[in-house]
Amino acid sequence: MALAKRIIPCLDVKNGQTVKGTNFVNLRQAGDPVELGKAYSEQGADELVYLDITASHEGRKTFTEMVQRVAAEISIPFTVGGGINELADVERLLNAGADKVSVNSAALRNPVLINEITGHFGSQVCVVAIDAKETEEGWFCYLNGGRIRTGRNLFEWAREACDRGAGEILFTSMDHDGVKNGYANQALSRLAEELSIPVIASGGAGSKEHFRDTFIEGKSDAALAASVFHFGEISIPELKTWLKSEGINVRI
Repeated sequence: MALAKRIIPCLDVKNGQTVKGTNFVNLRQAGDPVELGKAYSEQGADELVYLDITASHEGRKTFTEMVQRVAAEISIPFTVGGGINELADVERLLNAGADKVSVNSAALRNPVLINEITGHFGSQVCVVAIDAKETEEGWFCYLNGGRIRTGRNLFEWAREACDRGAGEILFTSMDHDGVKNGYANQALSRLAEELSIPVIASGGAGSKEHFRDTFIEGKSDAALAASVFHFGEISIPELKTWLKSEGINVRI
């Protein structure tokens, strides 16, 4: 029996509020991150991801106090990312109650960070998040919340992160983010085939069919979404019941 596919609401946090944009810009508020997380936990979400979306850009540390409040209120695993540059950041967040950390810009700049995190805390703690865009020359990775293009190819970087011990890859297609036209299933499928670790799809959920398609066509292990959950367009219990009826193995 294959592992159950996971549904993961993502909460982008800015100044203590949950926000959501399109293609990484035009942010609008979506509510209190602790209250939202608690509601998702009660509705049957498998995990949560909290991202301090301006931490890398502004050089701030992730909002530790919010992490403590989340840990006190929810009963499912959650990942925290944004502004994690060294082991001390990881330790602080795990001590505050996070189950995993997500590294993105810092890992691209200093890939050894992945080895350090997994060496100290285990692979299961380290999620490597990759923001990438497709160009005529291929898929390229971006730094600092999609602000700076790098020369790193998505697939090469994902393989390196896997080889360095990452426990999961969280791949966001920047062109699909918030557009609600479906996930980047071709790229996701290739990642799933080339990597020996789980791949989380991010960017593009707009309908229940999009979740089904990323599990089947994209071979994704988990699907992350934000606005469809935050703004009440899709409810998690309804989504899971429908996925089950479509033959997808999900936890109800």
